[in-house]
Amino acid sequence: MSYHVDRFYAAVSVLAGHGHIKQRLIKAYEDNLGEISEDELPGSLKKTFSNLKHQMHRVSPLNGEGPICASVRKMSVHEASECAVSVVSLYGELVRLSPGDDMALPLDSQDPEVVPPFLVKSN
Repeated sequence: MSYHVDRFYAAVSVLAGHGHIKQRLIKAYEDNLGEISEDELPGSLKKTFSNLKHQMHRVSPLNGEGPICASVRKMSVHEASECAVSVVSLYGELVRLSPGDDMALPLDSQDPEVVPPFLVKSN
């Protein structure tokens, strides 16, 4: 399951970046989630991922564009945002379901004794 956590983490990182939500959603899905089958995920996540996959493939492509681009192009900004929220929720649930304490969130950890510069009050 570590592979899937990594893929969803990468997708969430793209979604948290700069740019229009539709472009970020296309990149996050195509680059990180498109190859995942819902059968590879835990049972509790299969339906949610299947629904996301359906949303991302619901429109037939035109003029050489892929199904994901076509589907996201036809979405409203609100629908694209809902898909992004779904990706974040799936990631959170995957992390929660990951076995063992050794499966920590892939976040940069710092020495707790060192105060980050942005938290230091200047005079």
